[in-house]
Amino acid sequence: MKDRATVLCVRGNRILLVARERSRWALPGGRIRRGEAPHEAALRELEEETMLVANELMYLFQFSGFNTLHNVLFADVAQHTTAQPSNEIAKCKWFAPVKITTLSASVPTRGIVELFFKHIGVLGPDNVRQPLQHVDRVTP
Repeated sequence: MKDRATVLCVRGNRILLVARERSRWALPGGRIRRGEAPHEAALRELEEETMLVANELMYLFQFSGFNTLHNVLFADVAQHTTAQPSNEIAKCKWFAPVKITTLSASVPTRGIVELFFKHIGVLGPDNVRQPLQHVDRVTP
């Protein structure tokens, strides 16, 4: 099983997704190199794919995909910065979590986003979105 650093980057109740040319939307991230810690891979991949630099990272949980173990980290980025596709990434865009279920997105991306929002409890009555102030309640 491959180890991957997967980055959840949330801004204004929207999640950053990236896509390669003619590919599904996915969370930023990539393979963890030999001798590299998950947080180091997350920082590197986020910057390589989106040109964003995380101010802080918080390890959230592991998610088992088909052949990949996703080490999911929450990244805090400056509000004024813009995500720009870079390297193998052709596009990056911020999406409302409810929109992700209607996108052509990878299965792990859908599962990770659902698990994240389920654990932090940002969906209120009738799925009304609440502010993301409860991130500290997520435990690995």
